[in-house]
Amino acid sequence: MEWMTIIKEAIDYMEEHITEQITVEDVAGHVCVSPFYFHKGFGMLCGYSLMEYVRNRRLSLAGQELISSDITVTELAMKYGYDSPDSFSKAFARFHGFTPSMARRKGSMLKIFAPLKLTISLKGGYLMDYRITKKESFTVLGLSRKFTYEQAKEGVSAFWAKRLSSESGQCVRGMFGINIDPRMGNETFEYMIADIYNPAADIPEGLETRMIPAFTWAVFPCRGALPDSMKDVNVKIFSEWLPALKGYEFAAGYCIEMYDSPEKYPMGVQDENYYTEIWIPVQKNS
Repeated sequence: MEWMTIIKEAIDYMEEHITEQITVEDVAGHVCVSPFYFHKGFGMLCGYSLMEYVRNRRLSLAGQELISSDITVTELAMKYGYDSPDSFSKAFARFHGFTPSMARRKGSMLKIFAPLKLTISLKGGYLMDYRITKKESFTVLGLSRKFTYEQAKEGVSAFWAKRLSSESGQCVRGMFGINIDPRMGNETFEYMIADIYNPAADIPEGLETRMIPAFTWAVFPCRGALPDSMKDVNVKIFSEWLPALKGYEFAAGYCIEMYDSPEKYPMGVQDENYYTEIWIPVQKNS
């Protein structure tokens, strides 16, 4: 199934169940894609995490219902999945800019967050470099943290910032950023900032080793200042490369970012020629 079809079916499913409990696992299971790759693909193509999209849709609908009916704030809170009227009112105020009681006053202007609509546009003819290569298993040494899929965007960025500002940077340069979810079905995944492990050296306190299995990898080169260069290639992977891909599919819950040494470039990671790679494990279609 192509990604545009996957996203359309996911949106339809969420709209049908918008007042029910919805998780990444529920939606990914409905479209038969692992949560690991569905969460990544949805965010890249839509610009929102899945749960951010659901929250915005619920608060938009709650606002419309509030001013068009006699429903109480407590009833709205329960209907749209909030634990209490207070938590609902705070979320409502962050989204609309004023509290539910203020929204019922004459002249209040509510925000609308419409369902995503897919449009067909002519694309193609693009040049996108990649190579398919087999790599034996290898071991990395680094810092590891667990994140929920919902935390991923902000959490991983903060993790890198902390590493760059701490003494751990003296032990781990950060050649790799590695997403790890072997079962591709958990609510959480592991992210490592790591280097190649040297078995002859001691393992510094606070660091860990992980063995990355042997895979066939699709390797995508990225050139330019971070984070835009990697973001642009990630979007192309899901919007252009995957729909056109023949003969291969995702193989496992790993995704590796490879970073060249910033010292090689006059402006470090902000240099227009800074080089990185994205590695995705693939296998031939069964």
